[in-house]
Amino acid sequence: MNAVLYHGEPNGASLTVLAALAQSGLDIECRPIDLLAGERHALPGIADPVALDLCIEGEGPVLVIDGEAMTESVFLAQYLDEAAGGAGLQPMDAYARWEMMMWCRQITERLSPAAALLGNLASSQHAIAAIPADDFATLTARIVSDDLRNRWQALNDDVVDAAQVADSETKIVAAVERCEKQLADGRAWLMGGFSIADLVTYSWLAGMQLLRRDAFAAAPLTTAWLARMAEQSCVKAAFARSTVSEPLRAWAPGPEINRWG
Repeated sequence: MNAVLYHGEPNGASLTVLAALAQSGLDIECRPIDLLAGERHALPGIADPVALDLCIEGEGPVLVIDGEAMTESVFLAQYLDEAAGGAGLQPMDAYARWEMMMWCRQITERLSPAAALLGNLASSQHAIAAIPADDFATLTARIVSDDLRNRWQALNDDVVDAAQVADSETKIVAAVERCEKQLADGRAWLMGGFSIADLVTYSWLAGMQLLRRDAFAAAPLTTAWLARMAEQSCVKAAFARSTVSEPLRAWAPGPEINRWG
């Protein structure tokens, strides 16, 4: 099997998959790519570029197995866990696994777009706006997804939607409150046992501690859980692949803002 994982800095979707890979113990080559240079949309050996954009996460990681591209961090984490014969990232009980997947779905549909929007406005908007016009046109021409291309264009045009920012800040607070409620029974991990739910939630929420500290002011259980996550060996292994000093401040155009609230 010829397997390569193309990934950005360990933050957001790339952090989820890098940590899941470390937990799995699988020997898969990791190749860092510059997401803000559009490298994700020009990967070598991918015959069908549409495969790269069949993903709601935006500039998420891409796992290529024998020439076939796979995306979506939660599904990739499941693949890695199962390819390893069960690395402990998914509950064995069917109902518990359903609960985990429902949690992950809410995180990817509500928290991740909000975190990506706030993160991009804070860290990547100026870099994208500074891309020369001809280079930007070449970059965006490779993006198959209209939605994702529009998010790149908005950042390039320095467009800030105040209503979207306010809504995103509300969603960050809601995610923290949800974690706090989930941890209120004394459990160490969100689903009871350590799972993909912890990885995906941490991957999108940890960077918000740097940008929206007030959201965590009344959430001691969530703050303690974030600290436990940072000490997990698989998370440390993911961060060790960073090429920048503060990977949790490294953002790239992410998921589409949920249009259904």
